[in-house]
Amino acid sequence: MYEKELAVLKQKNRLRERKLYDENIIDLASNDYLGLAHNGQILDKAYTHAKKYRSHAAKASMLVNGYHPSHQLLEEKLKKLNNFEDALILGSGFLANLALFELGRKGDLFIVDEEYHASGIIGSRLTGAEVKFFAHNDIEDLAAKAENYKNYKRVFVVVEGVYSMEGDKVLKEITDFAQEIGILIIDEAHSVGVLGDNLMGITDEYNLNPEKTVKMGTLGKALGSYGAYILANKEIIQFLLNRAKSVIYTTALSPMDTLTAYYSLEEIEKNINFYKREINKRKLILNSDSLIKILPAQDNKALLLKQKHLFNRNILIGAIRPPTVKTPIFRIIGRLDVEIDIIQNTIDFLKE
Repeated sequence: MYEKELAVLKQKNRLRERKLYDENIIDLASNDYLGLAHNGQILDKAYTHAKKYRSHAAKASMLVNGYHPSHQLLEEKLKKLNNFEDALILGSGFLANLALFELGRKGDLFIVDEEYHASGIIGSRLTGAEVKFFAHNDIEDLAAKAENYKNYKRVFVVVEGVYSMEGDKVLKEITDFAQEIGILIIDEAHSVGVLGDNLMGITDEYNLNPEKTVKMGTLGKALGSYGAYILANKEIIQFLLNRAKSVIYTTALSPMDTLTAYYSLEEIEKNINFYKREINKRKLILNSDSLIKILPAQDNKALLLKQKHLFNRNILIGAIRPPTVKTPIFRIIGRLDVEIDIIQNTIDFLKE
């Protein structure tokens, strides 16, 4: 049925496959930035807490009877740490991005960074609002695309805190401009746990106005769990609960995942100086705004060859190919539970 298409992908070195990796591999590929996915104490706390409830599953949509005490517990923690009025837990970052684009209606405008995550690009095709894209992290192009913003009922500027395939962070000029002309929607999947005085991301680092911000974050990266959340004022959260199909028509997040994220946040709070110190060491090595280092590859063949060479040394890196990116890249994550020397040596090898 798909033999020819799959054969073409294989010929171009673009065929994707699932693989099981040895648990002891040196992981410079995943988004587990702080190494909390390997923290047994967090898992033990979450499991002990989960056993206190009669049900260990959400069982239904959040709007039927799937709203679990663990969801409320995490939402309260997120509201407090981020200084937002209300919060909503979702099943994944993909679902959260689909929900965010339901905030737009006919007569509204989304202006979206061209490098925004694929889930948001899909969401932008489902909205009733007009959608424009601006050149990546380009304040001048954003201003040009927003020239007639007063002609719209509501205006949303959509950015990422840290762009996962570039490793750069959104410019403050862009977030400030967004809040001047409308509402800033910011996907903080790769910035929470890495940036800000309290490691709560760009909203923390730039001290953004929560009344003019809708923040999305994930639980499956720096927090070492699975799921996502949206932070906003009560009116916006209530609207999403009543209109966002990816909230209404899906089973709520597992309580175990929810509690794992809750205790990861507690871990960060209690040991924040340690995490900030280790993050800063790795940013220097990576020469990056984030814990992501991007290096170009000559072509797909060279990309996969160097990835295999490192794999034979028990080191796993990201080898990202089109169409995910325009040209093939090495993606190295400066995870906190990997020694700095290993990170540096890996980068040096990839630059050769």
